[in-house]
Amino acid sequence: MTLDYLIIGAGPAGLQLAALLEDGDRPDYLVLEEGDGPGAFFATYPRHRTLISINKPRTGTDDPELNLRMDWNSLLSDDPALRFTGYTGRYFPDADVMVQYLADFAAKTGVNVRYNTRVDRIARDDDGFVVTAGDETFRARRVIVATGVSRPYRPDIPGLELAEGYDEMPVDPEDFLDQRVLIIGKGNSGFETADNLIETTSLIHVAGPHSIRLAWRTHYVGHLRAVNNNFLDTYQLKSANAILDGDVRSIEKDGDEFKVTFAFARADEVIKELRYDRVLVCTGFAFDPSPFDDSARPSLVINDRFPEQTSAWESVDVPGLYFAGTLTQQRDFKKSTSGFIHGFRYSVRALHRILEQRYGGKPWPSVSVDNTPAGITDAIVARVNRTSALWQQFGFLGDVVTAGGEYLEEVPVAYFTEGGVGTAPAFEVTLEYGPDHDKVDPFDITVSRIAQDTPGQAHDAAYLHPVVRFHSGGQVVATHHMAENLENQWNRPEAHVAPLTAFVARCLAS
Repeated sequence: MTLDYLIIGAGPAGLQLAALLEDGDRPDYLVLEEGDGPGAFFATYPRHRTLISINKPRTGTDDPELNLRMDWNSLLSDDPALRFTGYTGRYFPDADVMVQYLADFAAKTGVNVRYNTRVDRIARDDDGFVVTAGDETFRARRVIVATGVSRPYRPDIPGLELAEGYDEMPVDPEDFLDQRVLIIGKGNSGFETADNLIETTSLIHVAGPHSIRLAWRTHYVGHLRAVNNNFLDTYQLKSANAILDGDVRSIEKDGDEFKVTFAFARADEVIKELRYDRVLVCTGFAFDPSPFDDSARPSLVINDRFPEQTSAWESVDVPGLYFAGTLTQQRDFKKSTSGFIHGFRYSVRALHRILEQRYGGKPWPSVSVDNTPAGITDAIVARVNRTSALWQQFGFLGDVVTAGGEYLEEVPVAYFTEGGVGTAPAFEVTLEYGPDHDKVDPFDITVSRIAQDTPGQAHDAAYLHPVVRFHSGGQVVATHHMAENLENQWNRPEAHVAPLTAFVARCLAS
């Protein structure tokens, strides 16, 4: 038997895609999972067991679409029982709750998963893919890899093998009592580890070649989150800890200590030898390409950490090989939210629509709206005031409204501009931050630009706001920014509706 789709990995993305296939025409598909249950990654990570994806059951509204803006852990489902917010009231939940939630999601949706099945080899021939798992062989026309970044990423540093990895280090702070510790890596895992050790260590240095980027400034939630930045206080307020900007050149064992050669990026002392009792490596994770043989091996990018993908999340050089979940952040790396559940749940839904479009002969789902300036404006305003997809996948997913009055939701921006849903004149609707939002301190009132409900300043808006672009002849011919609004309700007659109506009218007339 040849499957239509073979999904590798029963984490959040694999389960989301399988559930969508179950709800549709139910093509022949199967999910293969190495672990004995879904979401095996969350059984181990994060190591200190607190998620940084927010969970807010109390939002003041019972609108499920609006609630998904503040619910970063739920997968998409019409079943109210499959909302993560019903599992815990903790704003930053325990990772064990995610494991239970994913197990319940898999059971209640009835997705077709084979557990305890490790994929050893993925090959491609003229008829599709041949996937070997132990003594079993599976054939499939298409393969969707939803394994996440499943192997630790290690930079090329001589002697790094002497250090302890994030995946193997102890997490009991008492294990580091009175020790001097170097943590390599300035991401959330590094600072999560540092915060855990502040009370028991004698000194902690956190090192890396790049400046720290704070999520509240960049709006990229993978940058350092406030919940993990207590360590910054201990550094800036002179409490024996430090941030080292520069490169670790080498690590050597010298008796009971580690001798680390460090090249500072900005200091009079360019290179210095530093000594520690422990060295911990918290440098993130990467895609594991080892199961792919030469016939199906995808090209890798971003320090070989991710497979290179088209706007449809297909391998650029292996036809029929698709990716879902955190691997898809290659398309919006450190810009939007494809690396996280609250982002890729919508990308997976878009991928499902692309697969149905390409292999099932189904057009992108759409509804008809009145193709007058007032009708198109009303449809856009109603949508931007509720949508969670455009809210979470800012600048990456957009709605498309054709000049003929067809409204298509949640189309990847690049897929649309490449003609994935047609080339007729159309409006593209996104939610976006201002172009320089990550270059200024948002709390500095001397540089903030106020554009609340002010149409004439809307193009200067730094905060999230709707942007409507008119495409014709394969290019953007006009752009309209809707003014910022504190309540994220873009429906004020003079500030929002009238300027958008006038813009739509000009575009339709042209």
